[in-house]
Amino acid sequence: MTAVTAEPTSEDTTLSKAQRSYRYIRERINDGRYVPGFRLVLGQIAKELDVSVVPVREAIRLLEAEGLVTFERNVGAQVAMIKETEYLHTMQTLSIVEGAATALSAPFITPEHIARARAINERMIACLDDFDPHNFTALNLEFHSVLFEECPNPHILELVHRGWNRMNVLRDSSFSFVPGRARASVEEHEGILRLLESDAAPIEIELTARAHRTATLDAMLAYQAEHKRPEPRQTTASATEI
Repeated sequence: MTAVTAEPTSEDTTLSKAQRSYRYIRERINDGRYVPGFRLVLGQIAKELDVSVVPVREAIRLLEAEGLVTFERNVGAQVAMIKETEYLHTMQTLSIVEGAATALSAPFITPEHIARARAINERMIACLDDFDPHNFTALNLEFHSVLFEECPNPHILELVHRGWNRMNVLRDSSFSFVPGRARASVEEHEGILRLLESDAAPIEIELTARAHRTATLDAMLAYQAEHKRPEPRQTTASATEI
């Protein structure tokens, strides 16, 4: 007997398109192309995927349920903002452990390390005029990795890795919001390199590396405070009402 294959229903087709829309949006949130606060225009996304708005709306609902997207009346759907307390705690912790890791790495940093880090910093400087925050953030991690990966304490190093991974989970590129911070950041990088070249005291290296990290934190928190919306009387809605 020949098996009969059921034809896909319109519901199945819509579901597969919704899944494709979900993957499309989720991938761009994860890799930083859609930064926190990025407005998700359903019609534009539907056009890019060559689908109707219906599956895109379904994908937005799923992402809203996961906390990756928010929906607000008169604003629409947008990538969820970073929770201020999570960002604060992660950056505070990272500033401490990365500062310590950089100081402990100092005796093992060779002229080759310095040259490699300086070359990365030059690439960061080169992209300031045509600024890409996601690329800048990737180079920033590459720069700091050169300086902290020689840390002989594996427990501290694990905490540094955990902090950077946590920032990735938060989908953060602080430089998206405070691009002016990027120029100051590369200047501070050079200051750290000069301390390492001159065999500065470990505590000076540690405190300078820590201050470098907290300066980015302070800039981001100042931005969030300036752009924070008043707490209620605003009518919010679920994506189900899009």
